[in-house]
Amino acid sequence: MTSKRFFDIAISLIALLALVPVFVLIGILIKLDSRGPVLYQARRIGHGGRLFRMYKFRTMAADAERSGPALTYKDDPRITRIGRFLRRVRIDEVPQLFNVLKGEMSLVGPRPEAPEYVDLEKPIWRQVLSVRPGICGLAQLTYAIDETAILNNATSLDRDYINHILPAKLELDLRYVHDQSFLFDLRLILQTLLILSRAGERAPTRSGRLIS
Repeated sequence: MTSKRFFDIAISLIALLALVPVFVLIGILIKLDSRGPVLYQARRIGHGGRLFRMYKFRTMAADAERSGPALTYKDDPRITRIGRFLRRVRIDEVPQLFNVLKGEMSLVGPRPEAPEYVDLEKPIWRQVLSVRPGICGLAQLTYAIDETAILNNATSLDRDYINHILPAKLELDLRYVHDQSFLFDLRLILQTLLILSRAGERAPTRSGRLIS
């Protein structure tokens, strides 16, 4: 077991145990707000190009996948009332700690992408997928608040995401793969916690200046 994997297991276990009351409260609020399961399982491509199910608190209507595009934008009517709050404060991502325990994700790494946006024939994808995807990461920090706002003004969600947002994310993910270290991971975790503590404020966007 590598030191990174040991760190992932230790921190995710501690966090999950500490957050049990939060999980229960959020689960109750989700069930009271709309019908459907508490958790949403999103199909994602992980380490080595393997498909896995990424856990999130459900923030959209139960039939969201059948009633609209795969991508979500800021004013998406499919987002529930409690879902908007969970997305704003990024709490919807917390169940991914279970993915970390299962070895499908790491605390820090590239953001896992949906299969329809992954091209394993391209070298950049093979490099990015050479490590476990993460809850925290350079791309996650840079687009932490404003990705849905950017897509909100898009004329075509898929086209704008593929042509503009995704290439920028991949460059950030590739930078992480090249520069990764324990200290770099700690910096990313601390900056993620800082953003969470300022959830109601506007975060820097698309600048790449979150990590110097």
